[in-house]
Amino acid sequence: MQHGNAPASPLVGRVALLGAALVVATLGLGARQVAPSAPTTTTTAGSGTPAAAPARGRLLVFSKTASFRHQSIPDGIKAIKELLGDRYDVDATEDSAVFTADNLARYRAVIFLSTTGDILNDEQQKDFQGYIATGGGYAGVHAAADTEHTWPWYGELVGAYFKTHPNIQPALVRVEDRTHRSTRMLPAEWRRTDEWYVYNRNPRGRVKVLANLDDSTIQGATMGGDHPIAWYHEFEGGRSWYTGGGHTSESYTEDLFRKHLEGGILWAAGAADTAPQDATQVPAGGATTKDATTTDATTKDATTTGSAGGTPK
Repeated sequence: MQHGNAPASPLVGRVALLGAALVVATLGLGARQVAPSAPTTTTTAGSGTPAAAPARGRLLVFSKTASFRHQSIPDGIKAIKELLGDRYDVDATEDSAVFTADNLARYRAVIFLSTTGDILNDEQQKDFQGYIATGGGYAGVHAAADTEHTWPWYGELVGAYFKTHPNIQPALVRVEDRTHRSTRMLPAEWRRTDEWYVYNRNPRGRVKVLANLDDSTIQGATMGGDHPIAWYHEFEGGRSWYTGGGHTSESYTEDLFRKHLEGGILWAAGAADTAPQDATQVPAGGATTKDATTTDATTKDATTTGSAGGTPK
C-alpha cells in the first residue's frame, strides 16, 4: 500500500478550475450595484415633457370626545374612507397631539366627526386657527357643534353651538340650495330619520344655509320656524361646512346622506368640482325605505342637552 497523495487525474483538475471560475463570477455579480428603477412619469399632452403623477391629497378625520360619545363614529370613519379613499389618503385619529402647524399643513381638510367637549389645548387651538387662516378646510358632522363651547373662534367657525335635541324621529328637511355640491343630489323635500339638533342661535346671516328643518314635522325641536340644519361659509381664509345629520349608524348607509357628506368634505377640501347632476331626477320626498325608517337603539325618551350643560345626548 502506498502512502501520500496520489497524482490528480486530468478530469479532476478541469472540474476544480470550472468551480473556481464560477465562484469568481458569482462574487463579481454580488458586488455589482443594481440601478434603481426610474420613477413613473406621464407626458404632458402636446409638449413631450414628462410630468410627475399628481400627488394624492390627505384628509384628517378627528373624532376625540370629552363628553358624550356617539356609537356611530366608527361607521362614519368607515363611510368617509369608502367614499373618498380612492382620491385621498384618509387618516383617522382621536389624538389631539396631531394638531401642530407642520402636521396640519399636510391635510386638505380636517373633519370633526361627532367630537364633543373641550378637546384641544391652547397651543393646538392656535395651530388649528393658523391652519384655517392659510386656506385649510373644516367639515363638521353632527356633534362637531357640541365641541369647544368655551372657544368663541370655534363657535364662529362651525356657525352655531348645539343646545338640545328631542328623540330620534323622522322629519322633513327642505333643501334651500340645490346647486352646492353637497346638496344638488338631494330632493327639494328630503325626508329622513335622525337626531335633530336645536342650536344656541340661528346661524343664518353668518353662513350660507343649505338645508332647513321643517319644525312642524317633528316634536320638541323648534327654532321659531327657521331651523338651518346644514350650511357652509368661507371663514378667515379657509372653508367651513357643517351638517347636523349623522347621529345614527344608519345614516352612514343611506345613499343620499353619504353623497351629502362626500360633497361637503370635497367642498371643504377645495377639490375641483365636476359637472352637477340633474337634481330633478330625485323624486320629491326623496326617501328610500331605509331613509324614512331608520332608528337608533340609543333613542331616549327625554329631551337632552349638550355637553355644555353636562347631560349626555
